[in-house]
Amino acid sequence: MKNAHELIEKNVGLLTVLILIAISFGAMVQITPLMFQQQTMEPVTGLRPYTALELEGRDIYIREGCVGCHSQMIRPFRAETERYGHYSVAGESVWEHPFLWGSKRTGPDLARVGGRYSDEWHRVHLLNPRNVVPESNMPGFPWLAENTLNGELTAEKMEVFRGFGVPYTDEDIAGAKAAVQGKTEMQALIAYLQSLGTHLKQYGPGNCRQHFYCHRLCKLHRCCVVGI
Repeated sequence: MKNAHELIEKNVGLLTVLILIAISFGAMVQITPLMFQQQTMEPVTGLRPYTALELEGRDIYIREGCVGCHSQMIRPFRAETERYGHYSVAGESVWEHPFLWGSKRTGPDLARVGGRYSDEWHRVHLLNPRNVVPESNMPGFPWLAENTLNGELTAEKMEVFRGFGVPYTDEDIAGAKAAVQGKTEMQALIAYLQSLGTHLKQYGPGNCRQHFYCHRLCKLHRCCVVGI
């Protein structure tokens, strides 16, 4: 009589079904508990919704495929926290739809890029990356400086996000079109990039103690610094 392993390995259909069951069970064990942990659903202190211009910039970031080369997820490893700053926490992403964590780093992680460079640096970099980083393989995006926004759909986008729980006010939505009308796509994208990670600037060894796990990681990796 054939043993069970041989039976499964030689039966492609059965092997496929069992693989799917194993993956589904693993995903359920990993993901389901997070749905009931309050700290994964609460925004971090200082988190604010994107402004109308930043929201348009986020859409441009997605449209141009930036997420294909840049992650927005800093893992709690010393090599990453020393380069990029405080590791990413769940409360930063509660209003992200969709998440832009990414899974590939052809370019550097951008989770804490906000405020690291000037608007002018970003403008030059987006026009021709090799003007500021000679070894860069990133393409230029000169058309962003030429395309202008009309804001026709900005208010609708904010309405949709409010339906997802993002706390946009009626005033935010009413002034959305005027806030972006006439701005270039370059300005919108830069505004978005400059907003990334800025709400965690206040994190340090002191207020990290509000989360035991966070504090333990800070002690282990020595990654908490003020003014990331």
